[in-house]
Amino acid sequence: QVQLVESGGGLVQAGGSLRLSCASSRRTFSSYYMGWFRQAPGKEREFVATISWSGGTTYYADSVKGRFTISRDTAKNTVDLQMNSLKPEDTAVYYCGATRGIPPLPPRFDSLYDYWGQGTQVTVSS
Repeated sequence: QVQLVESGGGLVQAGGSLRLSCASSRRTFSSYYMGWFRQAPGKEREFVATISWSGGTTYYADSVKGRFTISRDTAKNTVDLQMNSLKPEDTAVYYCGATRGIPPLPPRFDSLYDYWGQGTQVTVSS
């Protein structure tokens, strides 16, 4: 069992930055992928970014490409999401997820993820 805990959410003005962090309760296996998803009120949860634990290969949703950066620290078992140039439409609850890396890859669908954190609120004011 893997427990994930997110931190770093908050309120920020449009154009600002936030850094989210997700800590895993145990060592993440090399085949795993870690991902960030978000869910805005009244909308379905959507893919934001994912990273392969072994090689650090990253994939992003088009809506955040060039603004968000996902990274992982294999020594600390953490995965971060640096969010720059934030927009009001980025407002959502952000969730960290972990998947065993079973195809299709990269894992862009939340149904592929085995473990989830509790979520952290990000609010971007205009």
